[in-house]
Amino acid sequence: MNQERLMKVVLAPHISEKSTIVADRNKQFVFKVIADATKPEIKKAVEMMFDVKVAGVQVINMPAKRKRFGQAEGQRSGWKKAYVKLQDGHDIDFMGAE
Repeated sequence: MNQERLMKVVLAPHISEKSTIVADRNKQFVFKVIADATKPEIKKAVEMMFDVKVAGVQVINMPAKRKRFGQAEGQRSGWKKAYVKLQDGHDIDFMGAE
């Protein structure tokens, strides 16, 4: 896998109440990833970007949501979410606290 592709796999961390709870309890971090990303690609991308060791990856395809704006109906696009579990002794600090 080339490095340029790996830099594009992880789009952003997904910060929510649920993802914060999962991070505290299970050392799992949630990321928004590109739709055609595979588990090995996500693992290598996270290891490369954050200098950590990944124990496992679980992915979920989030379905599109139907939304209404007055009379106009629309649809939000679907996206892919990855739960990344880190090995013991590794951590990702998004806040940059020192």
